[in-house]
Amino acid sequence: MELVAFHKPNLKTALTIAGSDSCSGAGIQLDLKIFNDLGVYGVCAVTAVTSQNTRGVQRINKVPPRVIASQIDSLSKDMDINACKIGMIYTPAAISIAADRIKKYNIPNVVLDTILASKDGTPFLTGSGIKRLCKFLIPIVRVITPNIPEAEVLSGIKIKSPADVKDAALKIYDMGCENVLIKGGHLEAEPVDYLYDGSDLTEIPGERIDGAPVHGTGCALSAVIAAKLAQGDTVLNASLFAKEYITKLIRSAVSLGKGSRLAIFD
Repeated sequence: MELVAFHKPNLKTALTIAGSDSCSGAGIQLDLKIFNDLGVYGVCAVTAVTSQNTRGVQRINKVPPRVIASQIDSLSKDMDINACKIGMIYTPAAISIAADRIKKYNIPNVVLDTILASKDGTPFLTGSGIKRLCKFLIPIVRVITPNIPEAEVLSGIKIKSPADVKDAALKIYDMGCENVLIKGGHLEAEPVDYLYDGSDLTEIPGERIDGAPVHGTGCALSAVIAAKLAQGDTVLNASLFAKEYITKLIRSAVSLGKGSRLAIFD
């Protein structure tokens, strides 16, 4: 039987630069699931290989910077990358490599999920890594998506209220990114997210859902935004869609291990 090539002209491609999660609840595994679910073809550059489960991270093995660079080179020389999500970057050298390759290949619609630590508190990026993140990566991204503790670290501002959120967003925006989306789940009351575009601070409402924590929600949010940007959505519309999408994921998450719940896809 002769094979016939099939071309899908509207199919977009999104790159995830992130760590591998052995329980597939976060990292590149979750990103690729989400890209596929939203009709985007996902490709990846692995920055670290973790041994983790629903209870936490047991081991992290970094991928050499030259190998990270090679992965991005290989993909960018062959495909049109329409968006890029950056997750667990892990080392200062990897930050420099990612920033260099994004600029070299003019990769658009970069969404930076500032993963400084895992849910169980395992540190992913500290000290010089955070400084390099602020200097080299934040200035070239379209959207950065820190949670409250991460926004506090990046801005140096203690966040206790929506007014503090705006001050922190302004501080992070001044580092050079186009949009700041601060996730408000760590504040009291309802988990409102805040999107700042340099002029307006838009509230994106949410609701608290009872049950055990769900692994990888931060990874999921940034992956959804990247997928929608790849398809041509605005940052605001992508962020609104992502909030609803994550709410549905949390509602349908299941317990397969002894710790956090995991998202599933129909």
